[in-house]
Amino acid sequence: MESKQGKVYVFDHPLIQHKTALMRRKDTKTAEFRKLVGEIASLMLYEASRDLELVDVEIETPMEKTTLKMLKGADMAIVPILRAGLGMVDGMLSILPQAKIGHIGLYRDPETHQPVEYYCKLPADIDKRTIFVVDPMLATGGSAVDAIAQIKKHGAKNIKFMCLIAAPEGMAALQAAHPDVDIYIAAKDRELNENKYILPGLGDAGDRIFGTK
Repeated sequence: MESKQGKVYVFDHPLIQHKTALMRRKDTKTAEFRKLVGEIASLMLYEASRDLELVDVEIETPMEKTTLKMLKGADMAIVPILRAGLGMVDGMLSILPQAKIGHIGLYRDPETHQPVEYYCKLPADIDKRTIFVVDPMLATGGSAVDAIAQIKKHGAKNIKFMCLIAAPEGMAALQAAHPDVDIYIAAKDRELNENKYILPGLGDAGDRIFGTK
């Protein structure tokens, strides 16, 4: 069976561009930043969910019975990469309230430099679900690459990655490590600086979402 080749989608929708610009501003306060993150994630989900499977369902309108198309079961899962990925979940659930939620947390061992999974809780039937792995920033790509690798070890096959801001370096790393994963990006930025922050970027997404800095 031929393996799936993932694609990269960079959004050009005016609403997404406008809200991303508002989100980036350094004077955007925590509550507004958090709200914008959720709104952008929900707008992105319209496109990221385009290929979800539909089935014919018979319903009754006030006028008559008819057959229409609906999503085939509750076969989606959203998996945020802790902690910043949590900021995208509520916006996505406003579109897909039936989705199950997993969580994955990783850190890199300072001696071996290998990813260590400190937390992973996924739906038991993860192998049967379309999975949206979410993290606001794709900088070096290390966290996304490692998180998706760990999720695949649990049997996941159909994985999509969504982020708000991406650097070319992170995009290249993720595509090289997981060529079967579709990547959805609200904005592609210029580069990483010497400290591996995205430029022009928006700073530390986790701190701005949770007001910890």
